[in-house]
Amino acid sequence: MLKLTPAERSNLRDEAHALNPVVIIGDAGLTAAVLKEIDASLKAHGLIKVRVFGDEREERIGIYDAICAELHAAPIQHIGKLLVIYRPKEEAIKESQGKKGRGLREVTIVKPSRSGTKKPSVSKVMLKGNERVTAGGTIKRAKPRQTSSKKSLSAK
Repeated sequence: MLKLTPAERSNLRDEAHALNPVVIIGDAGLTAAVLKEIDASLKAHGLIKVRVFGDEREERIGIYDAICAELHAAPIQHIGKLLVIYRPKEEAIKESQGKKGRGLREVTIVKPSRSGTKKPSVSKVMLKGNERVTAGGTIKRAKPRQTSSKKSLSAK
C-alpha cells in the first residue's frame, strides 16, 4: 500500500469531493474484471471514487483493503458506500524520475514554539521542483528568471 502524510490525504479528500464514482462494485463483489477497471481508472485519473453496493460494512472494508493492496494504491477516504482511492499517475512518476531535481521531494520542517518552552512542531511536506522552504518554515515557489532581450538578440 502507498503511504501518504495526513496533509496529502486531506488535500486529496478535498479534490475528491467533486468527483463522481467511476467504478461500481455490485453483488458479485471484487472480481478480476472490476480490479482491471479500477486499475485502468487509476492510470487515467490518479484519484477515483468507487461505489460498493452491499449493506455489510466489514465486507466493504475488506474490499477497500484488497483494492489498495493489490493495486499499490493509497486509501484516502471511506464514507458509507463510497471509497476514495489514489495512486499517482505513471506519467508523473516517470517525469519526476527522468529529470534530476525536478520531481517531488520530501522535506522535514521544524518550527519552534512561539513561547519557546514547548516542543517544536515537526511536519513532513512534499515539495515540487520549483519550491523551497524559507528560514521561517514557509513554502515559496521560485520565480521564473528574467531573460535579457539584448542577450537573445546577440545570440542570433
